[in-house]
Amino acid sequence: MRFLNREQEKLVRHLNLTPGMKLIQILLPLYDNNHAPLPQRLFDEIRAELVERFGGITTFVRSPATGLWRPAPHHAVADEIVIYEVMVKRVDRRWWRTYRERLRILFGQQSLIVRASAIELL
Repeated sequence: MRFLNREQEKLVRHLNLTPGMKLIQILLPLYDNNHAPLPQRLFDEIRAELVERFGGITTFVRSPATGLWRPAPHHAVADEIVIYEVMVKRVDRRWWRTYRERLRILFGQQSLIVRASAIELL
């Protein structure tokens, strides 16, 4: 029984999806700090860049997640976010730090979350 077609198998070989892969998640806010919606072209450009560099992307954009944190004891802040994910064999920390900083500035944020997790393909 085949689960992947030839093109999918080729992509898996191209990406070299092997044990030890990492999942990079980028949490992007939908609104700036003045609660104005960020332009869709910004999200499209980021998606295209990541596809070009990593060969694929998964985006969670239909039902935005809500992030909530407390910068001060009696003050909570909420953000609606979308999540972009890419899988990599090796985490280039220097590249990701630079990229995160670029996104932080582009999205006008005080901080922006980019995180890596170990994954196991089943």
